[in-house]
Amino acid sequence: MKTEVAIARVRADVAALHAELVRYGLVVWTGGNVSARVPGADLFVIKPSGVSYDDLAPENMILCDLDGTVIEGTPGSDRSPSSDTAAHAYVYRNMPDVGGVVHTHSTYAVAWATRGEEIPCVITAMADEFGGPIPVGPFAIIGDDSIGRGIVETLTGHRSRAVLMQNHGPFTIGATAKDAVKAAVMLEDVARTVHVAAQGGPLIPIPQDAIDGLYARYQNVYGQATDDRR
Repeated sequence: MKTEVAIARVRADVAALHAELVRYGLVVWTGGNVSARVPGADLFVIKPSGVSYDDLAPENMILCDLDGTVIEGTPGSDRSPSSDTAAHAYVYRNMPDVGGVVHTHSTYAVAWATRGEEIPCVITAMADEFGGPIPVGPFAIIGDDSIGRGIVETLTGHRSRAVLMQNHGPFTIGATAKDAVKAAVMLEDVARTVHVAAQGGPLIPIPQDAIDGLYARYQNVYGQATDDRR
């Protein structure tokens, strides 16, 4: 019963969080996806492939095991899951602290990814949220777990909760799906700001000790004690 309640809660959360991708202009048409791990179970929930954001609802979110296999006989199991399901599954199998994964096609983050160029840490908000630059992951084709492997290899041991997969676009991770969505929103904001700044001349880097201090303060002190600071 506890697992059933948890699945229902995650279905509702994942369905609702997709609206945030639309609200912040991070996706077009049916592209992009949010997934979330089911607490206490080797399961996660992800959106169906090619379904309009207006039509997403808890009952058509798809429940998968950590191999990315759809759990037959559950609501939504008659639909195909997101084409990025294998990537999400690989992340969950190999990063046990990750509770949510997000992929978008947000314009400025994708632009950096097309150049295979990391976003340098030159604004304090970026130091706060990501603790340094946004790294670039390898080029990988959709369809198997190649993208997932690239995400894990790039972000393991890295402070950033975001990666720019070369020639593809951004993926973000978080302790929860909401946390990963926030990272996706903040990623696009810094990608845009740093791009605009670079058009005016050389960027001024933030010293590493200042980045370290800003990151520690934001992660551990900023906000209310009862808040989800992320």
